[in-house]
This record gives sequence, structure tokens and C-alpha cells, in this order.
Amino acid sequence: MGGLMAIQADVRIAYRSLAPLIAVTLFLIGLLGTSTASSPALAQTRSVAQIAKQGGVPTTRAQRAVIMDAQTGAILFQHNADEMAPPDGLSKLMTVAVVLGAVKKGEIKLTDEVKVSVNAWRRGGAPSGWTAMFVPVNTRETVETLLQGLIVQSGNDAAIALAEAIAGNEDAFAKRMTEEARRIGLARSVFTNATGLPHAGQQVTLREMALLALHLMRAYPEHYARFAQKELKYGKFRFINDNPLLGVLGVDGMKTGFVKKAGHGLVVSGNQDGRRLILAMSGLEKKEEVRTEGQRLLEWGFASITEVKLFDQNEVVGQARVWGGDRMWLPLVGNGPVTVVLPKYPANPRITAELVYMRPLKSPIRKGDQVAKLRVTSASQSVSEVPLYAAEDVKPGGIVRRGFDTLVDLTLGWAL
Repeated sequence: MGGLMAIQADVRIAYRSLAPLIAVTLFLIGLLGTSTASSPALAQTRSVAQIAKQGGVPTTRAQRAVIMDAQTGAILFQHNADEMAPPDGLSKLMTVAVVLGAVKKGEIKLTDEVKVSVNAWRRGGAPSGWTAMFVPVNTRETVETLLQGLIVQSGNDAAIALAEAIAGNEDAFAKRMTEEARRIGLARSVFTNATGLPHAGQQVTLREMALLALHLMRAYPEHYARFAQKELKYGKFRFINDNPLLGVLGVDGMKTGFVKKAGHGLVVSGNQDGRRLILAMSGLEKKEEVRTEGQRLLEWGFASITEVKLFDQNEVVGQARVWGGDRMWLPLVGNGPVTVVLPKYPANPRITAELVYMRPLKSPIRKGDQVAKLRVTSASQSVSEVPLYAAEDVKPGGIVRRGFDTLVDLTLGWAL
């Protein structure tokens, strides 16, 4: 086993059913040692030593927050990350996702001209009292211009106009937003309009907002630079991007939001020394706290993140139960060394590691098929997952094997 983390295996290997998943607890205690890589963001307001002295794990004034590693999707820090709350302007990230998806599919072009209807003007433009591009009613603007106004100014008139152009009306577009959320793996967030304005039933989780940001970066990398645009000149107006962290700690996107019920918040992404983090937070009482809390959490993230090797290449991580195969147990390995992302602090953390897979695995299985994942969780609730693969082929077993496995399933529920 790799020498970068000492793992003490518990002889009482426990099985925990997560139907239809099965999670197998492998390890109970981990001692974090030397890292394989880290981001030396040490010249910030607080040093690594100060962070460690303060207990290692940050606290926050935000009611909800999550820090995610963009490379692996690992969660470094979370606080009420799965609590449902109104998104306000943060939901425009999903509006952007649907618009860019429509562009990618050829449903609409950036050069197409879109009419800003009376509805878009009245409910999202100058008469509305909300943030707007102030596009004159019945004016035609390109998708490109409206997309800039949506991102830089958070223009509600731009959001509604784009929704009507793509889906015919805002309600249909909102339905499409939720459908897109499910398609990309956001299981709980619900969108009921294109603007994020208060509406019954429209709620999201911060974890899923971070996942949405990650999706935007991975699916539309050619458009990510739009979120770094600092200003937009439109007619007599000059709009300034209100993301207070742009240019701070390598932050180059994404979106802020405010609604009275949920407070101030933002979703941002920053890159330092080749390591990109995503921060999502909401529920701050004061607008100025968005910058101070956001900077503090990102400082901790960049200073604390490290990679830890748990298993060498081709080293068996664990065994998964197989139904109806020529063998009962399938050895699992990583795609090369098994490395997870965790915070360095607090020192000598307690960790748990679990095998998670659909139960039971069914033959035939080919060597190299991805069939499970290793989920590592620290005492501070940082979570890192790594895909695991079949180390060997599993061929279909005979009728006796299938009958025995069926009996085991009916009587023990795979709790072997």
C-alpha cells in the first residue's frame, strides 16, 4: 500500500445498505502524511500555520457553503450544503446552461436576433424595478448581447427574452431548466423561472450549485471566459460585474445572488498554481460579507488542499459481491494509483472509506469495466470519490451458482 497515508484496517468489515447501492466500510482511521501535491497559497491574509492553529476547519457566517475541487469533484468543506433555499440570481447559471446547450445543439445561434417582448420588458426590464439591461421594449438584440447582459448585469429582461426565444415562454423554459438539472445529476434543485426572482417552489442546494458550475466549465469551456467579463457597455449604460472576488485569488467567474429570504450569496471559481476550486455560499446578511467570507474560505481551500495516495497501481482496493457469476467476489482496482483529495488540516484526521456499487453486480463483467467507487470521508466532512474498476473478468455462472446467489439475496440481502 502507498506510504503516503497510513491506514489501519478494521477486522470488523461492516456492510451498509444504501439500496439500490451497497456501501462497504473498509477503513476507520487514516493518518494524513506527506502529500503528493499541494497548492502553496501561503502569501494570503492567513498563513497555513494560522489556519491549523485555529483548528484546521473554517467556520463561516454563511448559512450554507461548500468548497469543491474542480478537477476531481471532491468536497473540501461543507456547511448545510444540502439545505434547500431560494437561489435568486444564482439560478441564472442554469439559465446560461440551457442557453449554451441550445447553442451547442444548433437550436439558436449567438448571432440570432431576439425580440425583447412587452412581457420581458415589463417583468424584467425598466418597469420591474429589478436588475435589468434596460433593453427598450420590442427592440431586437443578438443572443450574444443578451447573454452578456445576463452574465455581467444579471439582466432579468435578458433572461426572459432568451427564455421566450428558446422555449416559446418562460414557464416552458423553466421546465426545461429543471429537466436539464436532472440530466446533469442535480437531483433536488427545482427551477420555476429564468430569472431567479422569488417564486414558490423554486429552491436549490449549494452542493448542486457547485456541481452546476463544474458542469458549465466542463461542457462549455469555450464560453467560460464570459464569466470573467468585468463590464458591459450597452447604449448609454455601463454595467459593472458585481462579483466582488473577480481577480482575487485567481477568481475568474461566476455569479452572485441576493434574495431577502436567503440572503446574499455567490458561486465562484478560482485557479491557483494549476488547482481550481469552486466555492458556493449563501445566507449572508450583509453584501460586504460576500467578499470577506468568500476570500477567507478560498484562502483556506487553496492552503489546505492536498492529494493523498491510498493504493498503488493494480493494488486491490476491495472486493465486490457478484450475482450469477463464475466467482462470488470481484477484486477492484483503480485506474493507476488510487489518489484522493483531502484538506491537510486538521492533522492526523479520522477518515472512513467505503466501496459503493450497485447491488449486486451481475455477470458478465469485463476486466477494466468501471463498477464501483471508493468514497473517502474525513471527520470534517470532506468527501472524495475515486472510480474503481474490475481487476478480472467474470463469466456467467451455471444454474447452481445462480440459484445459490438468488437464495442468498432472498435470505440475507447480500449482507455477507
